[in-house]
Amino acid sequence: MMNYLLIGLGSALGGMARFWLSGAIAQRFGESFPLGTLAVNVSGSLLIGFIASLAGTESRFLLHSMPRQFLMIGVLGGYTTFSSFSLQTLNLAQAGQWLYAAMNVLLSVVLCLIGTWFGWVLGQLVNRSL
Repeated sequence: MMNYLLIGLGSALGGMARFWLSGAIAQRFGESFPLGTLAVNVSGSLLIGFIASLAGTESRFLLHSMPRQFLMIGVLGGYTTFSSFSLQTLNLAQAGQWLYAAMNVLLSVVLCLIGTWFGWVLGQLVNRSL
């Protein structure tokens, strides 16, 4: 039961962080392109790669399952917005904004994979330096 409560708490925290960051970006840059969702997904990918690398079975900072689940499933699960990405891409396509829709798919996939890899590399560097 404690796992469910921790994951729920983490999801709430991640959702609030997503709401804040995507709103701040939309306010600053506008909403014609879903830049806020892209930033959330890329930063979430970087963070999950970093945590997976830093706290994995071969690292110096092995986390027990509860804190790892809290961070990776709870916080980052509530933070990342793939369902929002999908709906926004569909809305762009339905509005005939095919270039923006394609850019959103391409940038989201490529940058999130790069973010995950970069987070993994950062975690490995931290593991080696300590």
